[in-house]
Amino acid sequence: MTEIATRPSTAPIMAPIVVMTAGGLNPTLVVRALCARFPDVRVLIEQSESKAEITRRRARRLGWSAAIGQLGTMVAARLLRNLANKRIAQILTDHNLDGGMLADIPVHRVASINDSETRALVEQIRPAVILLVSTRLMAPGQLTAMPCPVLNLHAGLNPTYRGQMGGYWSLRDNDAENFGATVHLVDAGTDTGGTLYQVHAKPEPGDFISTYPLVLTVAALDVTCRAVGDALEGTLKPYTPQGPSVLHFPPTLWSWIFHGISRRIW
Repeated sequence: MTEIATRPSTAPIMAPIVVMTAGGLNPTLVVRALCARFPDVRVLIEQSESKAEITRRRARRLGWSAAIGQLGTMVAARLLRNLANKRIAQILTDHNLDGGMLADIPVHRVASINDSETRALVEQIRPAVILLVSTRLMAPGQLTAMPCPVLNLHAGLNPTYRGQMGGYWSLRDNDAENFGATVHLVDAGTDTGGTLYQVHAKPEPGDFISTYPLVLTVAALDVTCRAVGDALEGTLKPYTPQGPSVLHFPPTLWSWIFHGISRRIW
């Protein structure tokens, strides 16, 4: 018989925390970690963008060749799902983590974190802090309307590994010591807000582009909870980390395969 997990009832009463996400294992782990420390966590799940939408947006910025190549990598990674699932199961076991959503978490579903329904829900909940985990970018107008600090858990070390696949790119750049994650304030840019905490991690030989984000999420669970706690207490202390600011996108399929074969960086 499967035991249904619930939140602890002995934590002190605090203002609500809202986690905005498109769903998935990594955000679920973050929600569970927050619920172990704080009593009032709400989840707002937006609809994921389609691959077609993502590809068109990237094509407008990077050109169709790069956009199609990046789509190819996403498709190839899905074909390796069985391999990824085995490694994911091992990571969860090694860290004694449960990937199931808690049974009593209030969950709201919306089309996008940027629509009017989301704004109305936030006004109703009146959270003390909002945490983004695996969402689309929050539009500047929506961000301005939020009544509290908005934080983001980013699977990369800012500012050098902004954007997507930060862990992968640190390995591609021969910069494995900067394989890590960042919790930062959200501003109008892409991962450009003030840094709150950073954590370094180390991938195992069985990790690859589909599991790096999980490795970094697990490594960042503690600092993510610390940042949320700071927001609740009004003690956020953002700072600007050193280093070049570089925005990354997923590698093209041909680039991913080349570096996988030649350098074993998958």
